[in-house]
Amino acid sequence: MARAPVMAAGGIVLRRGAPPLIAVVRQRKRNEWVLPKGKLDDGETPKQAAHREVLEETGHEVAIHEFLGTLVYQSGGRSKVVHFWRMEAGDGPVRKLMNDIKAVDWLTLEDALARLSREYERVFLTQVGPIALAAAGLAPVDTDVTPPLATEDVDAALQTLTPAEAASDELRHGLLQKVKAWLRGEA
Repeated sequence: MARAPVMAAGGIVLRRGAPPLIAVVRQRKRNEWVLPKGKLDDGETPKQAAHREVLEETGHEVAIHEFLGTLVYQSGGRSKVVHFWRMEAGDGPVRKLMNDIKAVDWLTLEDALARLSREYERVFLTQVGPIALAAAGLAPVDTDVTPPLATEDVDAALQTLTPAEAASDELRHGLLQKVKAWLRGEA
């Protein structure tokens, strides 16, 4: 029997400025630079988890905006499904970083792409980074890019999944196909 995927959420966290900056965090355990994200707690929605995880990992309070997409990858022999929202950080940190995080850096999109340790996160940020910047009014809008889904639509769809549905191979395959099509610009 297939193991249920690990459900997680996070953010493409922007800080306004000239140029605008994106948060990346350095994990203490693996010493890797990653996008801020983490697992859902029991009873938590993906959007709630994204907010909590970003606050814990960056130390910044954030405003959550559009849903940007889902990243699916293998981690520890299981599928990990991570939902991302565009977020904007306040001026300064409001709390200390969680113990699992060694540092947070605020980088331009180009520098964030170069810093990320995981190829699949670089590919994902390559696709959604320009969308996030354009949605925030911090970069020109690319008319060839599909606009992100309304947060309410995504939240409603995610709330309808039962644990059995979330664990199904058919759903995982369908999600993977949709993400691949979206990354190719076909969705």
